[in-house]
Amino acid sequence: MKEKIYTMSDNNTKIIEAVIKDENLHYMHMVLFQNESLNPHYSNANVYMTVREGKLSLSLNDGEYIVYEKNTVVNIPFNTKMNVQNHNKEVLELIVIKAPAPNSEIYTQTI
Repeated sequence: MKEKIYTMSDNNTKIIEAVIKDENLHYMHMVLFQNESLNPHYSNANVYMTVREGKLSLSLNDGEYIVYEKNTVVNIPFNTKMNVQNHNKEVLELIVIKAPAPNSEIYTQTI
């Protein structure tokens, strides 16, 4: 089998990009500047969120915001309400892995 190569954008602009989206996992790259956020939503899989640069401000299930530093990995369970924001001056860069992929049998059977 021949390897597959994937590339990501740099962190100079706001971006939410699906780098890999297949039946095994979803691998997302996100860049948010100060006061930018994702729309609040429920996790559709088991989520691993890695803070590559900056600080992540994260509220789960309408709780208080917790700040996660660079090189931290946060595991968010399936069906958890998430509010992802950048409250800091530094650029926030995240790698988000959803595994297994949201459309896998494990999640479609529980909905």
